[in-house]
Amino acid sequence: MTTAPGNDPIYLDYNATTPLHPEVAAAMKPYLTGGFGNPSSSHRFGAENARAVSQARREVATLINAELSEVIFTGGGSESNNLAIRGAARNGTSRGRHVITSAIEHPAVAQVCSYLEREGFKVTRVPVDRFGRVDPADVESAVRPDTVLISVMHGNNEIGTIQPIRAIATIARRYGALVHTDAAQTVGKIPVDVRALGVDLLSIAAHKLYGPKGVGALFVREGVRIEKILFGADHERDLRPGTENVMGIVGFGAAATAARREAGERGRHTREARDLLWRRPSETGPPVPMNGHPEERLPNTLSVSFHGVDANTLLSALPGLAASAGAACHADSLETSPVIEALGVAPEDAMGTVRFSTGRFLSRDDIERAAVQIVDAARRLVPEGRAHERGGAPAESAAGEVRLTRFTHGMGCACKLPPGALEAVLRRVPVRPDPRVIGGFATADDAALFAIDDERLLIQTVDFFTPVVDDPYDFGAIAAANALSDVYAMGGKPLFALSIVAFPMERLPLEVLDRILAGAADVAGEAGVSIVGGHSIDDREPKYGLAVTGEVARDRVFTNGGARPGDRIILTKPIGTGIIATAIKRDLASEAVTAAAIATMKTTNRMAADLLAEAGTIHAVTDVTGFGLIGHALEVARASGVSLRIDPASVPVLDEVRDLAGAGVVPGGTKSNLAYVSDHVKWEPGVSSIDRTILCDAQTSGGLLVSAPPDAAGRYVKLARDAGIHAVDIGEALGGGDGGTIVVSRT
Repeated sequence: MTTAPGNDPIYLDYNATTPLHPEVAAAMKPYLTGGFGNPSSSHRFGAENARAVSQARREVATLINAELSEVIFTGGGSESNNLAIRGAARNGTSRGRHVITSAIEHPAVAQVCSYLEREGFKVTRVPVDRFGRVDPADVESAVRPDTVLISVMHGNNEIGTIQPIRAIATIARRYGALVHTDAAQTVGKIPVDVRALGVDLLSIAAHKLYGPKGVGALFVREGVRIEKILFGADHERDLRPGTENVMGIVGFGAAATAARREAGERGRHTREARDLLWRRPSETGPPVPMNGHPEERLPNTLSVSFHGVDANTLLSALPGLAASAGAACHADSLETSPVIEALGVAPEDAMGTVRFSTGRFLSRDDIERAAVQIVDAARRLVPEGRAHERGGAPAESAAGEVRLTRFTHGMGCACKLPPGALEAVLRRVPVRPDPRVIGGFATADDAALFAIDDERLLIQTVDFFTPVVDDPYDFGAIAAANALSDVYAMGGKPLFALSIVAFPMERLPLEVLDRILAGAADVAGEAGVSIVGGHSIDDREPKYGLAVTGEVARDRVFTNGGARPGDRIILTKPIGTGIIATAIKRDLASEAVTAAAIATMKTTNRMAADLLAEAGTIHAVTDVTGFGLIGHALEVARASGVSLRIDPASVPVLDEVRDLAGAGVVPGGTKSNLAYVSDHVKWEPGVSSIDRTILCDAQTSGGLLVSAPPDAAGRYVKLARDAGIHAVDIGEALGGGDGGTIVVSRT
């Protein structure tokens, strides 16, 4: 088998998708510039394409031992699953409304079953054993007289375990139920024969077997009736309307032919690569637990658990490899995979689960190089392997080559605890009454106030987070600007600061920490503040921030509370930094937008705060950070007993943020914010889902949010703009009602 030369990174994520087979690309190429006819048309152009579709159908049918009439082309594996499960369930309602599935299905099956439950169907999810395998006896025990469908995947995408589909199909036949299997991961990797399996419905995705994305197939056994779920025409046996994707279908057919011809060699090659990747780490260190069945598993899939290390942190330490974590990583949370949980894997192992999946284009040299990188990263990250704890030296490398976002799975202030969870915790914290302490959890102010005397108050605040940019100096500067902001937002003047450092000595050279501290010191110096000490720990990912002490005159304190009906709401910085930070980590941010985001985050709110005194009466001030613009506006509304109206058209947004949000480049903290505020925000018509996402974007070192009477607000905006601050009137405070809500509408 030919193998492509090693690339950087080495691709070990073939279960996610595969590159095009050269024969597939060649087969599809003529349809880029020609072959444009509609296969349903009766003229020559249509007839030629109809023959091409028919030939591809034959190739796919031959691969799985089906009849031509039993292969329905779809838009992909997910659509095939939807058509099979929803179509079979709806068609079988005269018999019953019960469906059986497994606890480890892909979301393309699991979510369809959840949808059926909302439609009134009953769904039983049978468990798996510690190898991820379904016991057919459990399936039979779950069958009821009203069972219409059993859907169990053929091979698991995460752990590779192959299910006993033939035995399950025999049970289904005995009780008169249909059986469906999602075979997206098995077709093209192991022999799949629909006759031998005995299934009624089987889903395939072309891009899992070196074919194109956006095309798939559903095997529907002759005589089986299902309802269509899309309407518009009678294509594909009246089950899938729409003009056929001829180019994609032709590529699918070519991929099927190549898979059949290369079956033996492909299986041997990927199995050898998988086993080599498995052996190497265990040869040089303690055995790494493998998940899934030791024998009944896909030849290319290796799921391993690294004890006590976060999988996403491990993958960040492997920029030369492309693989998948066995946990869903969000900026505000890390959730273990339901598949890994179903196996009963211990939490400390589940969080360190990584899936490597091999493919036909990998060479032995690729695997050897990958194994070296994996072993090296694991040694540095797994607790027992930390060299410096045994007296070794810290990491040594060129600090200038470091990209900090590669060393963390979190993204700055987007890593804050979800607002709802934080509120629940804070409500349980006992507070000892002290007349010298002003404010507290009730007003959601970020800083604490302590009365020194009748005229002066001490301000204390603390803030730290993981990198939002790659350059260590910029990261330190942004972290310092963010920490100082809380003092400025309360009308105070910072006096001094202490550093808070978490630093991975085994992963980063100390020169990186030097640069982080230099960036922080320069910004603190601009604020007239010295960083006089601090605290540091060795951690698996870098984090930095400041504990800032300041002072404020008692009659100049600004808090979240105090906004009044009729006030105008002013914002002093554009938003979108959470989305841009996520884009930076994914290499999707342009140099221009990266520079703009860094510039706004490094700018302190000192001048914006100083100008408040010149503007006149100011009722409330806060700064916009991890909970997003809407989240912090909601804090003002609640603390003040008013509602706020925000005009999304007036809110300044950094360039490219809208496009990035539309492409799904959104941190988990932003999604968490959006979910949290949903019950407290009235989104008027015309406010798009992208608007909502951006307004809830988790900001790092954002601007001030100011509530002031119209005259003072107008003066403040003019003063700020004259000083080069991008201050904008974005809404108003409303009276009436219970307060504590946000109305988002375009004026």
